[in-house]
Amino acid sequence: MFAIGDNISYPMHGAGTIQKIENREILGELREYYCLLLPYSKMNVMIPVDNSDKIGVRPIIDKMEIDKVFEVLKEESSTMSDNWNRRYRENNEKLKTGDIFIVAGVVRDLVRNDRIKKLSTGEKKLLNNAKQILESEVILAGGHSMEETEKRLEEAI
Repeated sequence: MFAIGDNISYPMHGAGTIQKIENREILGELREYYCLLLPYSKMNVMIPVDNSDKIGVRPIIDKMEIDKVFEVLKEESSTMSDNWNRRYRENNEKLKTGDIFIVAGVVRDLVRNDRIKKLSTGEKKLLNNAKQILESEVILAGGHSMEETEKRLEEAI
């Protein structure tokens, strides 16, 4: 179980800080929730404590692992399907894992693909979401500003 003040990653949304843990009755059921502030999107999210493992909530990476994220960004691109719809589905499944290193690979591949041939609207949204997930965790883990983090990510790709 996590505690107030812990930084955690919530798959498909990004990293945030637990502001409080509270009991809420929703649809007639009393459950305990993590109240998470996602600073990147300025959004508050409630995550059921008893479901958090199942949905992939995890502690954010530590400062030492940030370098590994940047190594992934510098690696060769993965082979992707020529069909944008298939690419979208495959990348979306990768994001759902919540694994920051897999998310970094998705960002790397989509950014490079966009530089060669513009992405579809759906893929652009997916890329923006993936960047938000990646940047939010790197910002919280490293204590850097959003601007500094965005610049470092672009340079690494």
